[in-house]
Amino acid sequence: MKRRNWYLLLGFALVALSVILYAVHYAIFRNSHHIFIYMLGDMAFLPLEILFVTLIVAGLLDERDKRVALEKMNMVIGAFFSEVGTELLRAICTVAQGSEERRELFSVSGKWTDSDFRAMSEALGKQEFKVDSKEVSLEDVRSLLVRKRDFMVRLLENPLLLEHETFTDLLWAVFHLTDELDLRADLAGLSDADYAHLSGDLGRAYNLLVREWLLYMRHLEKSYPYLFSLAVRLNPFNPDACAEIM
Repeated sequence: MKRRNWYLLLGFALVALSVILYAVHYAIFRNSHHIFIYMLGDMAFLPLEILFVTLIVAGLLDERDKRVALEKMNMVIGAFFSEVGTELLRAICTVAQGSEERRELFSVSGKWTDSDFRAMSEALGKQEFKVDSKEVSLEDVRSLLVRKRDFMVRLLENPLLLEHETFTDLLWAVFHLTDELDLRADLAGLSDADYAHLSGDLGRAYNLLVREWLLYMRHLEKSYPYLFSLAVRLNPFNPDACAEIM
């Protein structure tokens, strides 16, 4: 409300200043014909000025701001995978149903092209991975997520998350999984119903993780080849992954 009042006051002040200046012009030159000629010319140009400034220039600046925000968001996503995502993927992927048959799907290499990433994205879009919680080391997953909970809370405080809906969904899924695991006293003797519930939570987080990981790898390949090289060597889907170059 205060901002709106400020805009109204500014508008009235500018209109009043314009009237005063026109009055001074008339008082000096006594030529209303000249005043109205230029006033009409300025008003005729006003729609073009609005088109140029608000639609073209503002649009270009807005597009630039979005690119900058996306670049910063990718830094946040990179921090997430460095701290949590890659290790969480590694803990779950070996027991995701069908992972053995689809291992080639995730064998990202330094020679991948845009067409390879598109093919992998299309393949992922046609399938949902299921996770059997009985085969996952739930204690290890809980230890990781509880240990990194404060870090993920700080990620949620980042306003850039509002611009990235899929990553926000991923964080909420991981937070929910963290709470589900942390609130169980003993993960070794759960009921079949409890295991089935955790399987759904693990599957939801895993599917979102896989898709976000692919998008992040594609970003690194296009913008940061040296980071992409390390990410390929640490590929969580490769059981022989090693940071050292052999």
